[in-house]
Amino acid sequence: MLENLFIVNIEGAITHDGRYLMIVRGEDEDHAAGTLSLVGGKVDRDVGEIQDVMEMTLRRELREEIGLKVGELAYVSCNSFVTSQGDSVIDVVFLCQYAGGEIVISDPGEVASTHWLTAAEVETWPDVPPWTVNSIRRVEATRLKVGW
Repeated sequence: MLENLFIVNIEGAITHDGRYLMIVRGEDEDHAAGTLSLVGGKVDRDVGEIQDVMEMTLRRELREEIGLKVGELAYVSCNSFVTSQGDSVIDVVFLCQYAGGEIVISDPGEVASTHWLTAAEVETWPDVPPWTVNSIRRVEATRLKVGW
């Protein structure tokens, strides 16, 4: 069955005052625990238009993991990778306009900490994986293009 071929993961780069909200992944995370990351999560196997499902997933994950609301979304990129557990993942990244709320970490095992960082600060963070650097570069190019 097609649904068993891959996991769809959605990530959001929330922008506010020239900075991006980044998280340090919690120790309970199977993939890349302790590293700097965008906020996101897996798409549930819902029926619906894929664009709607991705946006609903992203808004839900942002609300559940860190308590923030976002306004407009802009598609940034889609990549694929295989986790250390052998799962094939399609990763979709969106740029998100901050719309309010206070950061509240609901599960420290998932999100250890949060940081508002510039793109340059993300690139020099001590524990930032190369895929996060690549994502933030594409996010920054999209942000400049859309004028946020």
